[in-house]
Amino acid sequence: MMDEQITEFEHARRKAAERMGVTNRRLWPDNGEIQERLLEQQRLFGGSTYQDEQHSLLQQSLAAMQLFVSFTPRLVGPVLAGTATRAQGIELQVFTDNTEEIIWTLIDHRIPWSADQASFRYAGNQRQDHPIVRFLAGAVPVQIDVLPPKARHNPPLDPVSNRPQRGASPDQVAQLLTETQCCIRSSPGNQDR
Repeated sequence: MMDEQITEFEHARRKAAERMGVTNRRLWPDNGEIQERLLEQQRLFGGSTYQDEQHSLLQQSLAAMQLFVSFTPRLVGPVLAGTATRAQGIELQVFTDNTEEIIWTLIDHRIPWSADQASFRYAGNQRQDHPIVRFLAGAVPVQIDVLPPKARHNPPLDPVSNRPQRGASPDQVAQLLTETQCCIRSSPGNQDR
């Protein structure tokens, strides 16, 4: 997934199984196992570049969250998990019944955007389509999942864990930033930061 910038777990799983000749699906790793290995590989081989990128993505996430603070933003996805790359970008959830409010926020800040729909899985094997809005923060893609306010208490399922995707609030992201800054300062080769 890292070497070929594959973002979909199922695509990566099938490709790896094909390469290794493993046809028994019961032997294939689940999404959680794949994510754990990704984190392990990034921590072992990514070094300060990995730490710097994660810190930068958290900073950009917090800046985007502050733009949408009145919509109770939550950081979800690979940035929160610590597996994201700049190319994968940032995923936020916001809560409103009016997608136009999100779009007007972007227009007011002169940020080009595009809108689409995506299907989200919920408990009870239900699927619902919701609007998504995309834009670029510098070179980093940002996806805003526009969910109804009731989804704060019943969020979509996380595609990795299949559990409700609670995400992180701006305060929690700020705390993560503080923690990652401490790690960056204390890692070898970064003593003068």
